[in-house]
Amino acid sequence: MANKKETVEEPLEKQLWKAADKLRKNIDAAEYKHVVLGLIFLRYISVSFEQLYDELVKQQADGADPEDREEYAAENVFYVPANARWSYLVSMAKNPQIGKYIDDAMDVIERENKSLKGVLPKVFARPNLDPTSLGELIDLIGNSTLQNTSTKSADLLGHVFEYFLGEFALAEGKKGGQFYTPRSVVELLVNMLEPYKGRVLDPCCGSGGMFVQSEKFVKEHQGRIENISVYGQESNQTTWRLCKMNLAIRGIDASQVKWNTEGSFLNDAHRDVKADFVMANPPFNDSDWSGDQLRSDARWQYGVPPTGNANFAWIQHFIYHLAPSGQAGFVLAKGSLTSKTGGEGEIRKALIDKGLIACIVNLPAKLFLNTQIPACLWFVTRNRTHRAGEILFIDARNKGHLINRRTRELSEEDIHEIARTYHLWRDESTDYQDIAGFCASVPVSRVAELDYVLTPGRYVGLPEEEDDFNFAERFTALKAEFEEQLKEEEWLNKVILENLGKIKIE
Repeated sequence: MANKKETVEEPLEKQLWKAADKLRKNIDAAEYKHVVLGLIFLRYISVSFEQLYDELVKQQADGADPEDREEYAAENVFYVPANARWSYLVSMAKNPQIGKYIDDAMDVIERENKSLKGVLPKVFARPNLDPTSLGELIDLIGNSTLQNTSTKSADLLGHVFEYFLGEFALAEGKKGGQFYTPRSVVELLVNMLEPYKGRVLDPCCGSGGMFVQSEKFVKEHQGRIENISVYGQESNQTTWRLCKMNLAIRGIDASQVKWNTEGSFLNDAHRDVKADFVMANPPFNDSDWSGDQLRSDARWQYGVPPTGNANFAWIQHFIYHLAPSGQAGFVLAKGSLTSKTGGEGEIRKALIDKGLIACIVNLPAKLFLNTQIPACLWFVTRNRTHRAGEILFIDARNKGHLINRRTRELSEEDIHEIARTYHLWRDESTDYQDIAGFCASVPVSRVAELDYVLTPGRYVGLPEEEDDFNFAERFTALKAEFEEQLKEEEWLNKVILENLGKIKIE
């Protein structure tokens, strides 16, 4: 008799996602995400509240009061009134008015917890949201796997929230990329910078992925999470709300994550903050950043950035906010490595000559949901004591794997290899060595000879080909790279035409 083939059970978050997505029916993902993420958040704060509530009930003989709001504030736990608790909502799940009950619950939680004011979604009583499906969603999120009120359950809900953010970003495509930086890219930034303690700043923080990964990194390395503090800013209010919930569900203090419509250039919410780490994924090649209003800004220490492209405004904004020994890691369009438009070449030259640029990583295509523009990572360090006068170039274009037809992801092995290469180089380890086609430590004098171009391919050379060289694969890779360059040139031509169209001829 043949053995039955063993089936591997899918992780809980994937099971939940499939079931929740099935209940979505004809609702757009951009709208539905607020419904699902709002309920996951509500479930999370109920788990945390119920855990402390049960402890206080046991301590009533000693004077504890399970309905005293101060008891919860002292333990940094959100107070949940009776008509907003998960058990109450479960009891009302089959009621045709369940949407109104949930909206009311969100309202009362905001009133009782000032840090959540204006954050929680009130979208559950909408006519296009079927009450039956909403009740089923409550049952799903209140799954038996999550029903015990333990710390593990709260951590699991945080993981589910983060996973759902990524899945909604994939479902939304380009729009989703506006609030979500791919997890593997954030992990790479965090693993290279190693933010164990100090201030972490993200001036365009989206849904807070940089902060969540920093917290994970500290915990995984047996550090103390209270040793880092986060500072963020976001101009999109809907995205800011997602960020506040994402951080709250992780127990991260989000009091310094600010929202204003003007954004970090016009209204810098952290003007006096000097951060130990800056991590960011700013909008690529942003031509509408109000640069014409900021020509004499104090942040432009290395040259005034062009009004038609914010890339070098972002770089200088990040550097302006670095502490004397601070480090920054950020994503930019690959064109920033070579461009000379509007004085960008001179700014790049000044940054290189000042010894600020430590490392450049060329990323593979298709990592980002909202753009096909080729991307790279910049790493900037103030007051470098090691490898002064050198820049490490890493060409990671061939790393990663496709998770669907349009999207690529870096594996844990890829992230480890790239980060380890940087750390060996940075720490001047004897184990570091240049690898043809992958990494090279290059003196600034050589970069100057090549007209201050920072494209890693110029420096790392070609990999040493093996005996079984596959011409077809190599041709396909070169063809893909050429197509990437054409796409970027098309984008640049589009911007030029748009700017020419703005010129008024008297």
